Amino acid sequence: MRSMQFPVPIPFVDHLGFELVRFAEGEAEIHLALRPELLNSFLVAHGGVSMTLLDVVMAHAARSSMPDSGAVTVEMKTSFFRPGQGQLRAVGRVLHRTATMAFTEGHVYGEHDALCAHATGTFKYVKRLPAGGRTIHALNRREAPAASPAEPAG
Repeated sequence: MRSMQFPVPIPFVDHLGFELVRFAEGEAEIHLALRPELLNSFLVAHGGVSMTLLDVVMAHAARSSMPDSGAVTVEMKTSFFRPGQGQLRAVGRVLHRTATMAFTEGHVYGEHDALCAHATGTFKYVKRLPAGGRTIHALNRREAPAASPAEPAG
């Protein structure tokens, strides 16, 4: 399948190397070629990579049925069945949608199309805001205070 552009740029998704291959009618599909930096100590997909893949594919399934809105994760439950190896394929679909919420499910498949993980997720539709012009501020970081002259010894 051919890759598509993600409808909204997501720097973390770009960094991980996700490829969107389907985004329509309450469904989405994303592929990921595993690289060494995405593996855990057992040399299989790190659980966080699989969970991020599920979160993103379910959010895109939700957004595909309400294209003028964003979707933020409210709740997600994940079950792992087997290690993710090789090329991963994630498929998400909307199970039920209201005007403000989407209830979704997602699956991650690995080598030989083996089911690796399953998730359900609830997403809230939000108004899409323009991302241009935003700046990122470091949290919990303070500038060092300017040095003060030494106190004279008493």
